[in-house]
Amino acid sequence: MGPWNYQLHDYVEMKKEHPCAARSTMWQIVRMGADIKMKCLGCGTLVMLSRFQFERRLKKVLGPTPPPLPATMKK
Repeated sequence: MGPWNYQLHDYVEMKKEHPCAARSTMWQIVRMGADIKMKCLGCGTLVMLSRFQFERRLKKVLGPTPPPLPATMKK
């Protein structure tokens, strides 16, 4: 794993889907510290992971602009 460049309010893609109805892999970082809190873009659930767990599960940093949501996630 290389060093990741992510900031507060960035959008990220994780390796595994969230088990919500939208099956989202897209998240927004809402809090950073020793732990990182993320919000699921599919259902709005907040999840907190340690920085180590977050970086292991991170697939891609999408940046500060919201990504286009797939048709299966649109309400």
